[in-house]
Amino acid sequence: MNDGKYKLYGRPNSGSDIVQMMLEEIGSPYELVPVGRDPAEIAAYRKIALTEKVPALILPQGLTMFESAAICIHLAASHPEAQLAPPSGTVEHARFLQWMVYLSANLYECALRIYYPDRYSSAGSGAAEGIRQQATEDFARVLSLLVPSLTPFALGRDICAVDFYLYVLAGWLPGGPGPLHAKWPSLAHHAALIAKRPSVRKVEAQRKQ
Repeated sequence: MNDGKYKLYGRPNSGSDIVQMMLEEIGSPYELVPVGRDPAEIAAYRKIALTEKVPALILPQGLTMFESAAICIHLAASHPEAQLAPPSGTVEHARFLQWMVYLSANLYECALRIYYPDRYSSAGSGAAEGIRQQATEDFARVLSLLVPSLTPFALGRDICAVDFYLYVLAGWLPGGPGPLHAKWPSLAHHAALIAKRPSVRKVEAQRKQ
């Protein structure tokens, strides 16, 4: 058991931003633990999270979770009062799960191929540029399936965890999401609505420090 609050391991401009926004929306106390990139720090983190990937979240009950989408789904289910997911078993909850997994499995993966292309070929740096270019093209293609659902949020009038996930990931396009917003005004409107949230303003202010 820990001290009764969440403990979030992460670093700025990573998936931990999404989880931190969720924790702020929920209003539960939490401790933010930065994970550096030094080999010794990563080795210490791996002993806690079993993986080098951030984020990881230690629950008040003591369990350590990794995978940002799984963490967000769990937080939404554990804090129904925050209304960050539709009720379990409903059609809307099915759509919620669909988009959470879709973004995690596809858009997040595109971002990893853009920023870490060497990991995706045995040719290493020799194939990196081609992998990066393809991933950048795939980024917009993946988003194109979700954008028509933005009315103004992913599930309609009510905000949910999908919207925070989408907001953060769309911002990972190299150079920023400007071209995506120009292509899809509904995505630009969605981003503007999310950016106004106190939870988002707080997290983004912290990562600029």
